Amino acid sequence: MNIHPTAIVSPKARLGANIEIGARAIIEDDVTIGDDCKIQANAVLTSRVTLGARNLIGYGAIIGAAPQDFAHDESIVSEVIIGDDNVLREYVTIHRGTKAGTVTRIGNGNLLMVGVHAGHNTEIGDRNVIANNCLLAGYVQLGDDVVLGGGAVFHQFIRIGNMAMVRGGTAWSKDIPPFTVGKIINVVCGINAIGMRRKGLSREARLDVKRAYNLVYRSGLNITQAVEQSRTMTWQPEAAYFLDFVATRSKRGLCAARGADAAVTAEAED
Repeated sequence: MNIHPTAIVSPKARLGANIEIGARAIIEDDVTIGDDCKIQANAVLTSRVTLGARNLIGYGAIIGAAPQDFAHDESIVSEVIIGDDNVLREYVTIHRGTKAGTVTRIGNGNLLMVGVHAGHNTEIGDRNVIANNCLLAGYVQLGDDVVLGGGAVFHQFIRIGNMAMVRGGTAWSKDIPPFTVGKIINVVCGINAIGMRRKGLSREARLDVKRAYNLVYRSGLNITQAVEQSRTMTWQPEAAYFLDFVATRSKRGLCAARGADAAVTAEAED
């Protein structure tokens, strides 16, 4: 264990084996740090934060601070739980849950670049790449293997499906379906075929996702009709996941598609 003499580490913190804590870092009560983690200079881990193994917390990152929610009561206990093998670069901020007993959760193998913010009660899956200065508001749900371009911002309560890819500098207030590419605000522009191929999805799986996408966005059916028709058909697991995502209604509705049938676009904008 290597703790810089200027670091402030609570005696109540639980520290794993072979960890490093840099200069002027602050580790407060009820923080748990797993084995082989590295906490760089000026980082702050506050309140009830749990880190798994082999995480890097970058310079000046603040993990576990109070949510930016007027309804939050400072007396309640909530958490941030982070899995294994994540890299959280400089000045990343992650806020704890806003209600008693709730969690802001980060999975495994994620890269959060400089200045990323994850608001209260966000859920981030595994192996995501979130580029500089992305802002995820409260209750955003991010799947696995997603790529978010720098400076993109995401409204509270939206969902982003597995292997979606989002252009930098855009703003989103509707659900982004899995395997899609988002280039225009609240509009997807086709399937992330290159990303799926790089992740090892078979040609058959990729083609089936495209078939599901076309049923939802290109068939002339509205979303309800497309989902009903999909249930009479056979699908690969990835396409079935796409259709389940579309069928699950959320607070924000579903992104439209560029050039999609007007009925689908209108329903997506409700």
